Amino acid sequence: MPSGMGGLVRYFDEYKSKIKFKPGHIIILCAVVIVMMLFLYAYGNRILGIG
Repeated sequence: MPSGMGGLVRYFDEYKSKIKFKPGHIIILCAVVIVMMLFLYAYGNRILGIG
């Protein structure tokens, strides 16, 4: 007889991560990375002595 779950596996019941981030922390991290990239695109050549 076929299984009642239809072959679906519920992974979130099997594994729980020890590292948890709040959504606000991820948004702040993304904003910091974007600001750093913009800064390096604008001033990176002068800071690193390239070109």
